Amino acid sequence: MRRFTQHTGLVVPLERANVDTDQIIPKQFLKRIERTGFGEFLFYDWRYLPDGRPDPSFVLNEPRYQGASILVADKNFGCGSSREHAPWALGEFGFRAIIAPSFADIFANNCFKNGMLPITLDVAEIMRRAKENEGYQLTVDLEGQSVSDSSGFSVQFVVNEFQRCCLLEGLDDIDLTLRHEYAIKEFEARSEFKLSNLRLPPAIPSSKLKLEL
Repeated sequence: MRRFTQHTGLVVPLERANVDTDQIIPKQFLKRIERTGFGEFLFYDWRYLPDGRPDPSFVLNEPRYQGASILVADKNFGCGSSREHAPWALGEFGFRAIIAPSFADIFANNCFKNGMLPITLDVAEIMRRAKENEGYQLTVDLEGQSVSDSSGFSVQFVVNEFQRCCLLEGLDDIDLTLRHEYAIKEFEARSEFKLSNLRLPPAIPSSKLKLEL
């Protein structure tokens, strides 16, 4: 998993509350069996008009926000179904961090497991600065647990310590398991030894078996 220590990037403000995972990645694009290829369909129903052309009124299509890597949204971001495709799509589109007043628990957990940092903060001031200042950037420091810009704005955030350590070291569930590879192999060897030395009772001849009705 990609590590997250510190990231500086362009901010895009998505002033919508209760953005659910079907809006993040609509259900018709969930047929892929790979974890890639979802970025182009991010916010599909909002990014595109019925005829397939980009909707110029949607914030992600505005030229000033092209290349944004920090998404700022309203409360309850990522609600709805628990599809892991949502953080896959956001990550592949280029986002490294998402800042919102609140997140759906499963969505936030999926973000951590996929190398993306969800940050719970009051976003009013960040929203204002992102809209008023073209090219507005933030620096997200996971080690110091702070969000800041070049104009003096700075705020602290809190992250679960276990999830923080996993992101800092780039460890997903498989990586965490492999940290115990030696102990796993040792356990398997002991189990194989016990099975190879296991003495089973002799089989009972079929002639001595009685069928009871």
